Amino acid sequence: MSSTGTENPGQQYDATPYLPDRGGIPAFRRAAAECQGCPLFENATQTVFGAGKATARIMLVGEQPGDQEDRQGEPFVGPAGGLLRKALREAGIDAEEAYVTNAVKHFKFTETRGKRRIHKSPELREMTACRPWLAAELRVVGPDVVVALGATAGKALLGTSFRVSKERGALIPLPGEQPKAYVVATLHPSAVLRSDDREAAYTGLVSDLRVAAEALQRVPR
Repeated sequence: MSSTGTENPGQQYDATPYLPDRGGIPAFRRAAAECQGCPLFENATQTVFGAGKATARIMLVGEQPGDQEDRQGEPFVGPAGGLLRKALREAGIDAEEAYVTNAVKHFKFTETRGKRRIHKSPELREMTACRPWLAAELRVVGPDVVVALGATAGKALLGTSFRVSKERGALIPLPGEQPKAYVVATLHPSAVLRSDDREAAYTGLVSDLRVAAEALQRVPR
């Protein structure tokens, strides 16, 4: 079983030293490939940086790469990504026009018998360590609307007191780097896949995404 992230509870993690002084998304992606700001890089196959239009008006932020994302090096290419693209279409959002990323850029997992890799949620300090990469993406892309997919993304964007159950589907001003932008929080697509009532969970996801789509129509370009 992997012990990533538990070696030294008092150790401070921070990706800041790995960020380039300047450049666009390609420069940050190259730099992120060498990031060792927290121990998650040790067991992950590679850094999975954001992908999509660097001028996108909408940014989708998930938790962390999954098994397939870790292997392929792209965000949301697994089952959750397929469900997300379907939900985006139903909500009236063109996935090709979006920028997609994660709050944490390395896959955190445990191993079961047979080397099957099971997702493990990142700790707060791992999320905090990776926050400079997300801040850089927000600054460079400059989206009008940011969709927080799940609790980890919501906390990375809005603070540790964020709760999906209380704040999902609302249009919330994004603090900090992009004060003119808004955040819409919803479930992570993987939570929909795990739900006992998948149909209801999916309907809720689409409904929240429609809030983001409507906000794009209202916010001046």
